[in-house]
Amino acid sequence: MTFLRNTLFAFCGGLLLAGATAAAEPIPGDSVYQLAAGFTDQDGRDFRLVERTGKPQVVALFYTSCRYVCPLIIDSAKAVEHALDPAQRDRVAFLIVSMDPARDDPAALRGIVDKRGLDTKRWTLARTDKGAVRQLASLLDVRYRELADGEFNHTSALVLLDAQGRRIARTERLGGTADTEFVEAVKAALDSARN
Repeated sequence: MTFLRNTLFAFCGGLLLAGATAAAEPIPGDSVYQLAAGFTDQDGRDFRLVERTGKPQVVALFYTSCRYVCPLIIDSAKAVEHALDPAQRDRVAFLIVSMDPARDDPAALRGIVDKRGLDTKRWTLARTDKGAVRQLASLLDVRYRELADGEFNHTSALVLLDAQGRRIARTERLGGTADTEFVEAVKAALDSARN
């Protein structure tokens, strides 16, 4: 009887271990989530991109002191959010990363969250170090350059990542009206993540 119980225990334990291994799928080689840098959000919480696996993400770069284009980047992301129905909104996330870590501490990021009325169940504003910003910008195909006066020239884009962090769509259309093709790509990513 003891032999049977030990054999059954070993077999069940092996199944549990195999199930746990299968559940922890490796991140694809072309995933933005391969970037191992640490990030800090608007509430001072530290995280890594890989922790965002599991739902589509709309990602952009910005900086809080920008008066013109960066507010339009957030408007564009909000327009995408509003083009989704409530159930879809709950299954997508928005990650806006600062390209100005010297000035954009969590308090500055929190100020934008509060001023723009961003729902932190879906929205994360984050900072990382300069090197990681460069790497992320490269992975997202966003170009930027810091100017002598502390401002930045930069590509203004929303990039859609699938649930595994792979780039699947992009828009550079800015403003309060959503890019319909980009919204359709978000909806398709949500359908794919459900299956």
